[in-house]
Amino acid sequence: MVRIVLIAAALLTGAMDAPAHDIPDQARVQVFVKPEGQSLRLLVRVPLKAMREVDVPRRKDGLLDFSRVDSTLREAASLWLADDIELYENEARLPHPRVLDARVSLESDRSFGAYESALANFSAPRLKNTTELYWSQGLLDVVLEYPISSASSQFSIRPRLERLGIRVNTVIRFIDIENQTRAFDLHGDPGVVRLDPRWHQAAATFVRSGFLHILGGPDHLLFLLLLVAPFRRFLPLAAIVTAFTVAHSITLACAALGFGPDALWFPVLIEALIAASILYLALENVFGASASRRWALALAFGLVHGFGFAYGLRELLQFAGSHLVVSLLAFNLGVEIGQLAVLCLFIPALNVLYRYLNGKAVTIILSLLAGHTAWHWMLERGETLSKFPFPAPDAAAAASLLRWLMALLGFAGLAWLAAEAVQRWMKRRASSGTPR
Repeated sequence: MVRIVLIAAALLTGAMDAPAHDIPDQARVQVFVKPEGQSLRLLVRVPLKAMREVDVPRRKDGLLDFSRVDSTLREAASLWLADDIELYENEARLPHPRVLDARVSLESDRSFGAYESALANFSAPRLKNTTELYWSQGLLDVVLEYPISSASSQFSIRPRLERLGIRVNTVIRFIDIENQTRAFDLHGDPGVVRLDPRWHQAAATFVRSGFLHILGGPDHLLFLLLLVAPFRRFLPLAAIVTAFTVAHSITLACAALGFGPDALWFPVLIEALIAASILYLALENVFGASASRRWALALAFGLVHGFGFAYGLRELLQFAGSHLVVSLLAFNLGVEIGQLAVLCLFIPALNVLYRYLNGKAVTIILSLLAGHTAWHWMLERGETLSKFPFPAPDAAAAASLLRWLMALLGFAGLAWLAAEAVQRWMKRRASSGTPR
């Protein structure tokens, strides 16, 4: 019995003395990708504390033993980087890379600010045991080399580095054959990322993103439901949806291109206004909606919703490559496809309900439920907005506000002219007896 107790105590003491290899809360990875001739070079910098399951050579004082660390660094580079990073040339995955070099850098080292300085860092003298550094405090710098057919090929990457930490941020900078740099800020496992997409590839990516964005936005879907719920005829619905589409397309493009306000409080304000727009539509549906002015509401609220779409788009623009305009149009097309898909479900479902139940009662009940939800959203978002300090007025802010007001007034004038033309056309159709 005594022997068992002593063995258990020894094991417990050894476990307490063993170095902990916990998963880091955060891990920031920096990557340079540069094809040259018949090879592609990958420079990677990653925190050493993310290199777990590696036998780390230490001195008696627990500091890193630089005289014996080289083989360990190469093992870590192969286990945690070369095995997980997937690179593709023209859709074909590249073979396993060679680890050309792996070394330790201090956390204060800034050589990975640019490709040239990062590459030069591998030619600098290595750290020696005169440097006092614990394993968890250093950085691992690695050079990986892949064989390729041509530097002008199309390249893609899938980092697959999410196991390095609980939250992994991977910053990739791709340098093409013309020495143009394109940066990507990725989180977790982003899937396969095209480093230099063709226009049709960018378009396909953004159509899909726009479609998923509208389907994943409950506030936008609720707004659409309330927008069309009181109406079942084609022409009123077409005018309403077209007004909403035109309006949100304008503000989406302006905000995505950087012409919108960039204050931190503005996206929160937009979210609160979107909730308020849902609440207003719900109240109007309860007290009686008019098709003659619903298009104007769709126009006004569409401008607000366009900003909401744009803030969901900003992070995606890094995947547009050199096809920014095409990507914007494709994203908007995806949003429109998503809206049409939703309307194709909403309208038949509403028609079925109206056929067997009182249509006005159904509209009121749906509007009350949606308005209750929007009211809580508005209060929550308003509380978040109240935590931001009110911006102090200055000349730049006043000029920006004036420009936006002039643009909105001009847009409202054009919309009014278009609406008058549509209404005159509808009256002529009605007076001639043409079915709608």
